[in-house]
Amino acid sequence: MNNQIPTSINLPKPYLLAFEWPDGFRAVVTLQAFRDECPCAVCRGENIMGTTYVLPGMKMFKPGMYELNGINSVGNYAIEVGWKDGHNTGIYSWDILRAIAEKHKLNDDQLAELAKKEQAEG
Repeated sequence: MNNQIPTSINLPKPYLLAFEWPDGFRAVVTLQAFRDECPCAVCRGENIMGTTYVLPGMKMFKPGMYELNGINSVGNYAIEVGWKDGHNTGIYSWDILRAIAEKHKLNDDQLAELAKKEQAEG
């Protein structure tokens, strides 16, 4: 368990989120991967007495769902993320944030491919 507070969270591109931690770990993830890992009860379901209940039809694509609207701190233990589709109930603790960054960290080749794609489209 790594509950260190990130030293930096920023948007290097409108579709990427970058993190840095005091131990030197750095990661860049796509906003799509980050949103798809939303830990809220609507996205993940709610655990009640050992059974997880998921609301049907909640994971539909909506315009703006992969566009960041804002990030706010929640005490000294998490961030709350708002998305342009109106979703804002995901609270990412430092441990959850680190796990997502480790799981979805883009390597240099993936970042170069995204830059090449962006340049071709732009």
